[in-house]
Amino acid sequence: MTPLTGELAPVSLNGKGGSGAAGLPSSVTGGRVHLDAVTKRYGRGSGSVLALDGINLDVQPGEFVCLVGASGCGKSTLLNLVADLDAPTSGTVEVTGKTGVMFQEAALFPWLTVAGNIELAQQLAGAGKAERRRRAEELLHVVHLDGFAKKRPHELSGGMRQRVALARTLAQDADVLLMDEPFGALDAITRDFLHDELERLYLERGFTVIFVTHNVREAVRLGTRIVLLTSRPGRVAEEFSVDAERPRRMDDPATSALSVRITERLREEVRRHAD
Repeated sequence: MTPLTGELAPVSLNGKGGSGAAGLPSSVTGGRVHLDAVTKRYGRGSGSVLALDGINLDVQPGEFVCLVGASGCGKSTLLNLVADLDAPTSGTVEVTGKTGVMFQEAALFPWLTVAGNIELAQQLAGAGKAERRRRAEELLHVVHLDGFAKKRPHELSGGMRQRVALARTLAQDADVLLMDEPFGALDAITRDFLHDELERLYLERGFTVIFVTHNVREAVRLGTRIVLLTSRPGRVAEEFSVDAERPRRMDDPATSALSVRITERLREEVRRHAD
C-alpha cells in the first residue's frame, strides 16, 4: 500500500475508549479506506477542470479522519469517490466494508414518518416489517428521539432532522461513515450537542469516519487525524494528528492551539492559490 503523505505517520490504533492517543474506540469494527494516486477531472479538453490530483490517503479501521480545505478544493468530490457515487479519472479507491453517507441536508422524505425514513434502507435490503420497526425504535433511542417515530419531518427542528438522518445512516450498518458537512447549517448549541452524540456513537461502535468540514475547530474537536487539502486541484498538503483526550470541547486550550496552527496553514494555501 502507498504510505501516507504529509509530515505525520499513521495514528496508532491502541487508544482505549475515550482516552489515550487520539481517543480511539476501545473496540474497532470499522472498515479501511485506501486511495492510491487518485485523480478526478471533470469534462474534457481545454475546458476540463482538475478537481483532485494524485491523492494518496490511507484511513485505518476505527480512525476518525476530517478533511479540511478551502471551498472547491475537492473535499466533497473525494467523499463521493469513496462512497462509489462517482469514479476516479485515474488511480484506485479501495474500501473494505459497507459505507453510509450523511449530507449537510437531512434529505428526509416528507411523506414518510420518522420511523419510515429510518426503516427505508432496511426495507430495500429485504428486512421484514417487525425487524424494521424494532431497529427503528432502537436507533431512535440511540439518538435520543424516543416517542418521535410517528412524527413527520416538518414537525421536527433542524437538529432533530439531522439526528433522524444520522439514525437512518446507522440503520445501514455501515463500517465506514462518510459525512459531508452534516452540522454546517445548525446553530452552535445544536451542533455541539450533535458533536457529543456522534462522538459517543463512534467510541461505542468503533466504525471508521471520514468527515468533511470547513470548520477547523470542529475537525479538531472530533477527529483523530486531520487532512488538509490544497486549493484546486486538491492534493494532500499536510496531515495533523490529534492526540488530545476525549471528551473535547471547541474552546479547550489544546483544541484552540491546534486549530490556530491548522488555520494558519490553510490561509497559506488560500494565499498561494490567490497568487
